[in-house]
Amino acid sequence: MSKLLIINPGSTSTKIGIFNGNTEVASHTLRHEASVIGSFHSVIDQYEWRIQEIKKVLAEKGEALDSFDAYVGRGGLLKPIKSGTYRVNEAMLADLKKSIKGEHASNLGAMIAQGLATEYGKEAFIADPVVVDEMEDLARISGNSLFEKVSIFHALNQKAVAKRYAKENHLNYNELNLIVVHLGGGISVGAHKNGKVVDVNNALNGEGPFSPERSGTLPAADLVEISFSGKYTKGEILKMITGKGGFVSYLGTNDAREVENRAAAGDAEAKKIYDAMGYQVAKEIGSLAPVLMGKVDAILLTGGIAYSKMMVNIIKERVEFIAPVVVYPGEDELLALAEAANRVLCGEEEAIIYE
Repeated sequence: MSKLLIINPGSTSTKIGIFNGNTEVASHTLRHEASVIGSFHSVIDQYEWRIQEIKKVLAEKGEALDSFDAYVGRGGLLKPIKSGTYRVNEAMLADLKKSIKGEHASNLGAMIAQGLATEYGKEAFIADPVVVDEMEDLARISGNSLFEKVSIFHALNQKAVAKRYAKENHLNYNELNLIVVHLGGGISVGAHKNGKVVDVNNALNGEGPFSPERSGTLPAADLVEISFSGKYTKGEILKMITGKGGFVSYLGTNDAREVENRAAAGDAEAKKIYDAMGYQVAKEIGSLAPVLMGKVDAILLTGGIAYSKMMVNIIKERVEFIAPVVVYPGEDELLALAEAANRVLCGEEEAIIYE
């Protein structure tokens, strides 16, 4: 049984997990002060500091870094790639250091994993980063030749939940048609056809349902109007799309639990906006049924907001005529990364080479 160290860097934290096989032994969340994060010029500049913080915590817990069989990092913003587990290599590290698809804390995952692997003579992996791209050609057509739809979604959690559903029901993921919905700070809705996510909304840059902090799809002409109104900078408009959209725009908070509580307490506006988000999610689910020719084996709801019975019921009552709705609340990214690495270490899958 392999002992794994899982590393999941976020914008203001670094989560680490210790696993024996697929069993979590311990996990820790390292909180990072905004002032400290802000002192670095770029995300990549945080590498040495973050790795030392991880070493410090593990030393305090009495965990020897050379006792791990492999180190697994959350994947970052790489080139579009197919789903699977990747052994970290120089080509991957070079693209992350260049931030070829943008800066994000997750870019550090592979770098930290490889740094530890090199130091202790072990292996380093990533799995299913947000840039997993299995979209069919028709799904890429935007409606204007200057634009192409792209695949950016919660691939790690969607894939892990889909495979978990298949395993629990003694089914083969590669033979199923599923619609998987990740309900979190961003919302992604993917059509899984025979093991591939053939269509999915861009959950980061303005497509699909709105979410606690993202606007989703906006009226295009109106967006053009405000862009040239002179009232807003480019940065402010981009922030409207990701960061200050959704609940933040309407209700001044990105906390879905707060909005639900306000709705339950009789706040009519909070209830309307909360219901509208569920309505838009249901519409997105419905739009993917024709992608799968109406043959949908199950609809899976996951992510932090899937803990909300209110939201689940709003969605469920509109879509369960399509297929049974199964709920997997939360997003256990540490476990998903451990499972992915173990499939390679146990010989169930081959590690993919990033090129």
